[in-house]
Amino acid sequence: MAFDFDLLAIGSGPAGQRAAVQAAKLGKRAAIIEQQAGIGGVCLESGTIPSKTFREAVISVTSAVEALGRQGLVRAVPLPTAAQLLSRVDDVVRREMDVLVHQLRRNGVDVLGGRASFVDDHTVRVESAGASRDVTAGNIVIAVGTLPAAPPGVAVDGTTVLTSDDIGKLTRIPRSLTVVGAGVVGIEYASMFAALGATEVTLVDRRERPLEFLDAEIVDELMHQMRKRNVTFRCGEAVAHIERTNGASSRIAIALESGKRIVSDAVLFSVGRTGATAGLGLDRAGLAADARGRLAVDAQFRTTVPHIFAAGDVIGYPSLAATSSEQGRLAACCALGAPARPMAAHFPIGIYAIPEIGMVGATEQQLTTQKVPYEVGVARYREIARGQIVGDESGLFKMLFHRDDRRLLGVHIIGTGATELLHIGQAVLGLGAGLDYFLDTVFNYPTLAECYKVAALNAANKLRA
Repeated sequence: MAFDFDLLAIGSGPAGQRAAVQAAKLGKRAAIIEQQAGIGGVCLESGTIPSKTFREAVISVTSAVEALGRQGLVRAVPLPTAAQLLSRVDDVVRREMDVLVHQLRRNGVDVLGGRASFVDDHTVRVESAGASRDVTAGNIVIAVGTLPAAPPGVAVDGTTVLTSDDIGKLTRIPRSLTVVGAGVVGIEYASMFAALGATEVTLVDRRERPLEFLDAEIVDELMHQMRKRNVTFRCGEAVAHIERTNGASSRIAIALESGKRIVSDAVLFSVGRTGATAGLGLDRAGLAADARGRLAVDAQFRTTVPHIFAAGDVIGYPSLAATSSEQGRLAACCALGAPARPMAAHFPIGIYAIPEIGMVGATEQQLTTQKVPYEVGVARYREIARGQIVGDESGLFKMLFHRDDRRLLGVHIIGTGATELLHIGQAVLGLGAGLDYFLDTVFNYPTLAECYKVAALNAANKLRA
């Protein structure tokens, strides 16, 4: 049977883009179906790019205020408006979208605008503006991403009841904000609003500790710094229901199962996301999603239907833009018979809170559970000249080394530039090197990368003891 395309990606986020481009680079006919007006998916529309741009705006504002304070010019600074904080988001999104459009055009990838649904396992219907067309493909990559979970008992209005998808459309900055869910997204936005200094933030989560997959010491430091910005943590608490209060000014009341009641100007509901698979007609392709709309795949990102693959957030953890992109590429290679190495075992995790966090490899808790003998090397930004220069005296950097063969096992950072600094450790970890590399290597001065040398010396001293 002759197909319209060799590979068809449903969704234009990082996974769909990379799958289609990879197929095109292999000389195959590739296309993307996207239902939104622009390409880029949630990553570009309301997720990674807008949230990080918002974060940079917050840091810019707070840095200016702190600079005044250091000069003894402390004065009342008005809270920036939502329009001011979000002013760069549209510009950054537009520029990034132009880059993506040019990339797809340069590689000869067709973009089909409309809503996708399966007709059968090789045919997808694309519906737009009352019209529809059916397209066929030898291989299909489902990369539709996710949707935010809905709050219980109250409708999202984008003003007082929010999900993470609504932050980029805010018209005002709330004076008080309750964030429900202390996962990555909840922590990031809670820290951003708290850093403004004029938003009272309460963070609610049913778990006893946030971000349990991170190194415990790093989480402790994050919570300490957020508490210094007056964030109230309500861990081990579950939300019973959310309702709007009566009165002239609409506020939000959050009732907790413990009987506590929190009233704030707005609530950001961030307790996870569900795969955006509901309208795809998966059953017509012989597929079924789980209760959270996610698709199960094997190590090659193949679903139970051999020529249908899935990649990105729709398959669940780790749900990172960088890993989604690589998953899409590997799915395309497998679908089209191109040789490809499996995804690297150690991928970097970046959490863009204020302060930011970077992690790669094992945590102390994991190594302890696995009974792996290790030693810790620590450096603190206040000991590093660059830390003093950038005004970050609270940053913490740590590396974990095997006590016997001195291999690097993990890197954990909280502080300025953590997500960039991490990649040196990621490279060393991936190459199987360790302590001796850092002891023998010269790092530029003054840089935050000196943390690697200082932490290595700290670990070496402990190993000699």
